[in-house]
Amino acid sequence: MLTVRTPSVRDYFPYEPTQDQAQLFRQFDEFLKDDLPGRKVFVLRGYAGTGKTTVVSALVQWLHQLGRKYTLMAPTGRAAKVMSAYSGVAASTIHKKIYRQTSGSPSESLSFQRQPNRTADTLYIVDEASMISDEKAFGENGLLDDLMGYVFEKPTNRLLLIGDTAQLPPVGQLLSPALDPELLAHRFRAKVDSVELRQVMRQAQESGILVNATILREELREEKPHIQFHTRGYSDIFPVGGEKLEDGLRWAYKNFGHENTTIICRSNKNANMYNQHIRHALFGAEEEIEAGDYLMVVRNNYFWLPKDSEMGFLANGDFVQVSKIVRRQEEFGFRFADARIRFVDYPDEEEIEVKLMLDTLHTESPALPADRSNALYQTISADYAHLGTKREKSAALRKDPYLNALQVKFAYALTCHKAQGGQWQAVFVDHGFLKEDMVNAEFARWLYTAVTRAADRLFLLNFNSKLLAE
Repeated sequence: MLTVRTPSVRDYFPYEPTQDQAQLFRQFDEFLKDDLPGRKVFVLRGYAGTGKTTVVSALVQWLHQLGRKYTLMAPTGRAAKVMSAYSGVAASTIHKKIYRQTSGSPSESLSFQRQPNRTADTLYIVDEASMISDEKAFGENGLLDDLMGYVFEKPTNRLLLIGDTAQLPPVGQLLSPALDPELLAHRFRAKVDSVELRQVMRQAQESGILVNATILREELREEKPHIQFHTRGYSDIFPVGGEKLEDGLRWAYKNFGHENTTIICRSNKNANMYNQHIRHALFGAEEEIEAGDYLMVVRNNYFWLPKDSEMGFLANGDFVQVSKIVRRQEEFGFRFADARIRFVDYPDEEEIEVKLMLDTLHTESPALPADRSNALYQTISADYAHLGTKREKSAALRKDPYLNALQVKFAYALTCHKAQGGQWQAVFVDHGFLKEDMVNAEFARWLYTAVTRAADRLFLLNFNSKLLAE
């Protein structure tokens, strides 16, 4: 009697696998055929160039061929867009999938509920898991806790967490909890399998970006990393002086477009300087904000999108482009603009008209500072003092367009945390002011995260000569 072999994920992988990948496929096959109920998690950790995205693409083909149910998710809209591009399947943000807003306004704690999960026998695949925090953000628990609770509401579901431990952890945390197998097993009483891909694929060895990322990642193990970028002989990585920035940006915009080009720097102050320089010197901008400007949302906003929007809400880190400035105005001691915007990472979403908060365009803080936000709230609240009850006043504040104005910054230059999870074809990295004692493991991790945002061209902008190999 002939035995029919069950297809392996390996069958859909287009290259000869490395030893790491071969081990991964063996463990994948065991993980995927285990149909006993229980919390089963697979953590796939891999450095840049080790083939994570190609593995996931093969996995998606395997799942589709066998008729297995699966869902793709990522922490941000930009990361979900990247995931969709390499997998060929639509991906959504985690918060869109697992949460629904129940109440709240800019002046009070927003209330979210984890939605019930009615889907069983499904593999949830989550990319860029290094960005998932276990600190409270949306629901009553941290995002990691709510994700685990959502997935395993049905015990026949499975969870695959994918990420790079060499990247920056969530803001304010030392490690990435979603990529820690021991933490997952202990806190969530889960059975956790894990594989770490370390071997760089042969195809990646021709890329100066990935070769240098690999060297940089190895230095992360050292207390005092020795950072040296090798650019000679590679056609995708270049040192660039500040005097050549405008020429480099013009070339990148012409070849890749504005949406696929960015500058990554270390502070909001530097990002603001670059944004203003680019707008005036390259685009000839005369107004504070104009049609065509690229913006990044810097605070979650739940007011402007229609209830049936696929995006769910405008999330911190989403990218938009101004289509039209309708009018500008000053109210309550702040500056605003009514504008039509399109969604860079959600091309199927229709344009909408919003009220933009212009004051945040230039702040050195990530969003409107707390004291200014409170001042706006107090001033607007006074306009509703005539309302009879606290409930009426609260309802009016929730609907106030000025209090709900979309907080944005220009998006031609970004901090590394804002860029994390995204990918651009051309990336200019500026490490900023750098003393010798600042070249430590934390700096190396920042640099690794920044340079691995580049897909096609990496420009080392104003780099200290000691970081460049001769």
